[in-house]
Amino acid sequence: MLESPSLISDDDLLRLISNGKEFAFLAFYKRHQAGVYRFALQMSGKPQIAEEVTQDVFMTVMRVAKQYDSKRGSAPAYLYGIARNFVLRSLERERPYTTTLEDVENENSVAGDHDLVSELTRNERIESLRKAVLALPPAYREVVVLCDLNEMDYAQAAGALGCAIGTIRSRLHRARALLMEKMRAAERCGVST
Repeated sequence: MLESPSLISDDDLLRLISNGKEFAFLAFYKRHQAGVYRFALQMSGKPQIAEEVTQDVFMTVMRVAKQYDSKRGSAPAYLYGIARNFVLRSLERERPYTTTLEDVENENSVAGDHDLVSELTRNERIESLRKAVLALPPAYREVVVLCDLNEMDYAQAAGALGCAIGTIRSRLHRARALLMEKMRAAERCGVST
């Protein structure tokens, strides 16, 4: 009797996927779909791109699961690396068009009685930060999304992006400095970035 898919490691699920086991793909998808979607959304700022990228990532996994090598990084890092390529391609295709940000429903709705003004101020600051992250060049945006928003360590981020840990550190340092500049400028102007 097979063990429950939730108890099977990512490495084993990928091996089973490469052998055509549908239950393994479904378990792997269920385990990682939300993270891939969140990464793509944070990188692109657009739900439709995030949905497309998520679908493309898992279609790719079905085709190339045999290529996964756990010695090169974790399964999430592997998935984020694939997602990163699809996001960058999508953004490149959209470059000629004006980028517009769409409202994303806040998953963590605030309960209780809050002062409306402070809630609006908080929402404006979150939106300013979101816009500032999206305005970063892709190389800086991806390290912020991986390390700060998805809480990957430097080694995992380096594996996902295919670069050295030192590169991750320097990009993250520069990205945080750029974000601080953008947020200070937005506060001085009283306007969102």
